[in-house]
Amino acid sequence: MPIPEEVTGDEIDKDVRQELQSLPKTLAEDVARNLVMVARLLDEDPEAAYGYSRVALRLASRVAAVREAAGFAAYANQKYGEALAEFRAARRMTGSVELWPVMADCERGLGRPEKALDMAGAPEVHKLDKAGQVEMRLVAAGARRDMGQLDAAIVTLQSPELASNSVQPWTARLRYAYADALLAAGREREAREWFAKAVESDRDGSTDASDRLAELDGVEFMDALDEDEDEDESESDGESPSAEDGGKD
Repeated sequence: MPIPEEVTGDEIDKDVRQELQSLPKTLAEDVARNLVMVARLLDEDPEAAYGYSRVALRLASRVAAVREAAGFAAYANQKYGEALAEFRAARRMTGSVELWPVMADCERGLGRPEKALDMAGAPEVHKLDKAGQVEMRLVAAGARRDMGQLDAAIVTLQSPELASNSVQPWTARLRYAYADALLAAGREREAREWFAKAVESDRDGSTDASDRLAELDGVEFMDALDEDEDEDESESDGESPSAEDGGKD
């Protein structure tokens, strides 16, 4: 797959670069450039990112960072079985539990919410950092919802992190998930309150909490493009007021 000339491979994280030092120099550069493309395209073009990840995987399947990147690319394309296999491989290579929450979410994607809940109660969770533990809580709540257990999902999300007034990278997503679960359970007033709190903490627009809040408040947004088209149609149906008046007072 083509890679822009300006992509050198030096853009990758230093830890990944260190992993690639086990490869011959030219090969390491090729793998690094493909990994850069995976990172760049993962959100905007998951399918293309997946293609680059397969190239990197073909070149260096014994590098944990490559297996992890391949896992996230597969995950972004909803290839959950493939993603889980890659995450497991990366975990075997590194011994890290960092990927535990996304592995559990793959189990959800494969229609096995019970397995995800088992993972949420495993000893590995205690080894996760705070962000990882919050992510695991989100996955567990999602698994409860998959099983139709709305009240249990709400209780799962109730935590010191949810109650805290401090804003952390996970705060908006946690509040959003709680609001969404409340709304699904028919608790609209509480849901509105938590969507509002999600908006307050969503500094980078990672959720659509503002849209959900507006929807609850009965606010409708008209697409600017549609509005322009309506104006054009109304003008073409009759004479322009300015032409009729001749610009007179």
